[in-house]
Amino acid sequence: MNALLFGWIAWGEWRAYPVRVALSVLAIAVGVSLGFAVHLVNRAALGEMASALNTVAGSADLQIVSVEPSGFDEELFATLAARPEIAAASPVIERSVALAAGRGTLDIQGIDVLRAAAVTPALIPNPDASARERLFDTDSLYLSPAAQAALSAKPGAFLDILANGRSQRLAVAGTLGGARAGESLGMMDIGAAQWRLGLIGRLSRIDLKLNAGVSPETFTRVLETLVPEGVRIVTPRQRDARTDSLSRAYRVNLDMLALMALFTGAFLVYSTQSLSVARRAAQGALLRVIGLPRRALVLQVVLEGALLGVAGSLLGLVLGLALAGTALHWLGGDLGGGYFTGMHPHLVITPWAGATFFVLGLAAALFGSFLPARTASRVQPAIALKSGSESGDPRARPVAFWAVGALVLGALCAMLPALDGLAVFGYLSMALLLFGGIALMPWLAHALLGPLIRHAPRQMPLTLDLALKRLWGAPTQAAVALCGIVAATSLMVAMGIMVTSFRESVDAWVERLLPAELYLHITGPIESVGLDLATEQRLAGLPGVGSIEFLRTLPLQLSPSQPPVVLLARSIPPEGPGATLQLVAEQPAPAGAIPVWISEAVVDLYGVRLGQTLSLPLPDAAGMPRGVRVFVAGVWRDYARQAGSIVMRETDYTALTGDHLRSDAGVRTSAGADLGELSDRIRAVLPEAVAAHAELARPAQIRATSLRIFDRSFAVTYVLEGVAIVIGLLGVAATFSAQTVARAREFGMLRHVGVLRVQIVRMLCWEGALLGLLGVAAGLLVGLAMSQVLIHVVNPQSFHWSMDTHIPWLLLGTVGMLLLAASAGTAVLAGREALSGAAILAVREDW
Repeated sequence: MNALLFGWIAWGEWRAYPVRVALSVLAIAVGVSLGFAVHLVNRAALGEMASALNTVAGSADLQIVSVEPSGFDEELFATLAARPEIAAASPVIERSVALAAGRGTLDIQGIDVLRAAAVTPALIPNPDASARERLFDTDSLYLSPAAQAALSAKPGAFLDILANGRSQRLAVAGTLGGARAGESLGMMDIGAAQWRLGLIGRLSRIDLKLNAGVSPETFTRVLETLVPEGVRIVTPRQRDARTDSLSRAYRVNLDMLALMALFTGAFLVYSTQSLSVARRAAQGALLRVIGLPRRALVLQVVLEGALLGVAGSLLGLVLGLALAGTALHWLGGDLGGGYFTGMHPHLVITPWAGATFFVLGLAAALFGSFLPARTASRVQPAIALKSGSESGDPRARPVAFWAVGALVLGALCAMLPALDGLAVFGYLSMALLLFGGIALMPWLAHALLGPLIRHAPRQMPLTLDLALKRLWGAPTQAAVALCGIVAATSLMVAMGIMVTSFRESVDAWVERLLPAELYLHITGPIESVGLDLATEQRLAGLPGVGSIEFLRTLPLQLSPSQPPVVLLARSIPPEGPGATLQLVAEQPAPAGAIPVWISEAVVDLYGVRLGQTLSLPLPDAAGMPRGVRVFVAGVWRDYARQAGSIVMRETDYTALTGDHLRSDAGVRTSAGADLGELSDRIRAVLPEAVAAHAELARPAQIRATSLRIFDRSFAVTYVLEGVAIVIGLLGVAATFSAQTVARAREFGMLRHVGVLRVQIVRMLCWEGALLGLLGVAAGLLVGLAMSQVLIHVVNPQSFHWSMDTHIPWLLLGTVGMLLLAASAGTAVLAGREALSGAAILAVREDW
């Protein structure tokens, strides 16, 4: 095709309708920018997390990690260090300690400086000039720059910690210069750490660097015969996978929402191109008559769409970069999700990421241009020259085969399992349902408008009669307008129902989980500031306390490639666990078995089923880890711990471990007790060190905090949903505006035969309202189907929890009415503009 002819046609169209072209470019730009920004933020957060882990793990090929806070016998280090396959071995103590006066907690690592230099050089301290000879002193502590800033503890200052059952004072002797920016960490000599933290003869971790030629996978099988029970062998790949799994589902969901906005932008391009093709039908027919090949006409439309995609993608990359920087500054690397707290990631731009999103934006524009180009190529020139912009036969029934096929395929995809832990087929199902619903609109418009005209009452307003006949006589334009309304409505309905269902389910879950009137929570490491047996007895005997239930939480590492699950040792009421746990399945435990109730995440991540036995790595009375067989008596919903949780009777846990320390308590008050006075009594009987870390809250406060966290984690979801809806509404407005402006000749003819201007405006209002009503109804059905995929497929497969469907009728009704008003209002406003010219000029071509 001649480049001059292409430029002349395209420039003439864009110059005549610059607003619609700008909206199409902006829609692609918004979709690309959101996807690119979310990707950049995700990569920055993961990169920062990986760097933090590399600071700790260094160049270790393997790590021997304890699954218990008490660690494992240090004799294992001597055994491994003597192995010929190992080039260097570095023993490590890890412990989170509470700071005095309720100043929070600090992660402390104890290392052998000489051995760590070969494996984890980033942990080597930089002593202060005045304390170089105190490197191995038992009270020397080296803090990362972030920890020094957070604790206002420069070299020479003193820091009081709570560890090993007593308050201890440490001297800040220097800086941990190898720590990442924002990483709060403390380092001590390993001997001092073992003594100060009460871990004499114990280790938390051993970092291993293997000799050249030794395969970590092969040597892992050798290590499995050497390490005792309760110790895990972790490879760098497993460590990275465990880090990635913490937030992968959340990140993928945000990516999908951003791409949904891009898909909606593709529809806006489709709408613009469809109307452009319909309006230029006579022009295209004339070009065909004078010798332009059919493929050249297709190429014209596709290249116009490609230029829109290129402009939108380039603009989107620039906007995405700015948006990512803003999001990192205000929301952090987790975008409000709560996965990467305390981190300060920095943007890292990779060319392949920019190229990928540029291609996605271009593909969306080409997708939106392909069908209009195909339609333009099939129009017969003689018919187009005669009939103008709407050359379709209203009596021809549109084909619904592809639309129905997409809907059926979408339903089938919703039944498929997750792929590598991701709801790939769930997202595909939603895309197919949305595409099928939109593609069904031409058939639906024909199927409904035809009978409506045939069975309409004879005595109806003239303007309504004209509107019905116009919609039936121009099925292509009616279908394009319907598609925009369906796209906007279905996305809004699907996300609105999902978020409301999730929020209501979380609210009901919190209410079930918190039956007491007052809750006590001890922040910080339980070994340092937990509630001991004597304190528990004093609390139980306080005036105003009717009954009190204590809770112990303990992380359990069931797999080296997964984050630890949380064991909850708590009281089970006489009426059964269903009184406080939201059970989804239950089975009585056999006589003599130890029952536990696992969360849905444990079922999905570890393949554990109801009625099975499970081995838990619990410590015995001496603190040595051992496998304890338990019976899975129930499955429950847990929205707080995505990595999984296991509930055990408090009495069973104490009998197995001899551990009486507790971190939480639920207080049921006696009749007439004042909660304010009772809170003061509780604080008065707590030891001073524990009282500084005690938090007291009522169920209503906890519920409000939980919902506030929920809303924060979904803040970006709300934004992405809103952007997709705004793009859809812009598509609706652009569609009605373009259609109305293109009908100037029709309006002129109506004026010539005696139809008043106000009647034409009313006719347009009826058209917009009828299309809006039909589109909103169809969008509600498509959105409801998509919401069920989100609720029953995507969320269980991504986050491992289920929920009940709750429909926000008020929200749906309000947005539905807004869409109706937008459809009718846009048609009227555009019609008034089209009617502003002289009627005789509009029909001059017919003379």
